[in-house]
Amino acid sequence: MEVTLNYIIVIFLIGFIGSFISGMVGIGGSIIKYPMLLYLPPLFGLAAFSAHQVAGVSAVQVFFATIGGVWAYRKGGYLNKKLILYMGISILAGSFIGGYGSKLMTESSINLIYGILAALAAIMMFVPKKGIDDIPLDKVTFNQWLAAILAFVVGVGSGIVGAAGAFLLVPIMLVVLKIPTRMTIASSLAITFISSIGSTFGKIATGQVQFVPALIMVVASILASPLGAKAGQKMNTKVLQVILAILILATAIKIWVDIL
Repeated sequence: MEVTLNYIIVIFLIGFIGSFISGMVGIGGSIIKYPMLLYLPPLFGLAAFSAHQVAGVSAVQVFFATIGGVWAYRKGGYLNKKLILYMGISILAGSFIGGYGSKLMTESSINLIYGILAALAAIMMFVPKKGIDDIPLDKVTFNQWLAAILAFVVGVGSGIVGAAGAFLLVPIMLVVLKIPTRMTIASSLAITFISSIGSTFGKIATGQVQFVPALIMVVASILASPLGAKAGQKMNTKVLQVILAILILATAIKIWVDIL
């Protein structure tokens, strides 16, 4: 694909918008960037990316967007290290097993599993979350084994379909583990970063990454993700929950439309 100024601007803006939202609401951002990369370039007269190319570029970009988000949240006590450790190790193990096991499954069964997980995530986001943001950050407690088991299940599911799975983690952390909104956002970025390590290096090692668009997206991520995180820290937590709920619901709808 020829690299023109138009090409650089379009790819940069896709990366910037996706990473800003990613930093703000604590999800890897591939929910937003995947459809944008797939459908927007042809509208601007550029050649379309294949689904494999989009997945490769998205994986690299999520890796850098989550680093940027975590860096912006490093102060203020928002990163729960114990939560990140338990859920990060579990999701990494699960995603390796899911990624390996996906070879034994049909594409339709993989999509169905993802559709069910996405629907559950969307339902959880509309469950009332009274009082979770009244808990002081240094007094937050959670069931460590439950956190590890749920992260492992998300890891297997996301490994099967090749996604980071943050949009599934966030409602689990809010609704089941009762983690305050800002701590959920910051910690889920760190957990998503851990889970994206395997998929990023796997895609690079197997030659699925186009390096020019990936590099443009990475630059956009490094700039936009910390800005999104700063915006998220200033926003009302109820507003953040509504934005998250809409994004997760839109993801669930898109997955089910693809299945049906």
